[in-house]
Amino acid sequence: MTTPTSPAAPSDVTIIGRANIDLTVQVPYHPSLGAHQTVFGSELVATAGGKSLNQAIAVARLGGRVGLVANAGEDHWGHQLKTTLAEAGVEIDHFQLLPGAPTGSAIIEVTPDGENVIVLAVSPKTELTVEHVRVALTRTASPVVVVQLDLPPEPVVTALTDARQPVIRVGNLVPHPSLDPDWLRYLDILVVNQVEAATILGITGVVDPLTAANQLRSLGPPTVVVTAGAAGASYSHAEHAGIVAAPTVPVVDTTGAGDALLAGLVLALIAGSALPDAVAQAVRAGTAAVQHEGAHLPRSVARRRTW
Repeated sequence: MTTPTSPAAPSDVTIIGRANIDLTVQVPYHPSLGAHQTVFGSELVATAGGKSLNQAIAVARLGGRVGLVANAGEDHWGHQLKTTLAEAGVEIDHFQLLPGAPTGSAIIEVTPDGENVIVLAVSPKTELTVEHVRVALTRTASPVVVVQLDLPPEPVVTALTDARQPVIRVGNLVPHPSLDPDWLRYLDILVVNQVEAATILGITGVVDPLTAANQLRSLGPPTVVVTAGAAGASYSHAEHAGIVAAPTVPVVDTTGAGDALLAGLVLALIAGSALPDAVAQAVRAGTAAVQHEGAHLPRSVARRRTW
């Protein structure tokens, strides 16, 4: 006879996006465009990655309950991703390994000052479908849904419109030529960096983060957070607008800083923090992430709450 078990508690956050393998190499510098240079780097390191996966692990390590909706190939790397997620405490009921599909990858070059260049090799066969997203939303009851806006249009629209219960919809972005600005009106919160903000606004060159946050809010989302690396983050809302400076720390690797920041932000908002306090907590989480190698917020940092 089987003993009945209680259903798992709903996740605080459901994250919808991509997961891939990060192939990271340390390089002395990034070659100049058109220089036709060969740069010798370190030994290649393969780790679980992708913005959505990084965010999910950061939420889990900061004490939140989180589920990831994503696909990978049923190959060596796909199983590595699944194992990493499970060990981090991420709910993986809607993380699928697809037979015959290769797992996507990201090639990351990191310089001694911690700055990175990333080339994403997307695997078309593992892209999310409308049905996958719809089923996941039907079976989850998270108060926050985070959507990567660089996904194909159909699953993005599904993710932004099909939740059964009222949720906070958070949009995150890697610059993508097919982004439909109309999507922004579905969002409650938009989180982007300076480059991504400029892309959405059609601006060439560097944008002022606070000005960009105000301009992006006029496109639809009631709350906008624009991150600015070592300069911290700016935020704009009808009742609050301002800048949170980041503390000066030794920078080792900036790869997952934005993902840790987003995790800190949504958990603070779920806990009831006002937006300025939530952004401050988010900046501390991002600052903690840059002091360590790799794209994941370290367990030791999250456990000690030193961020």
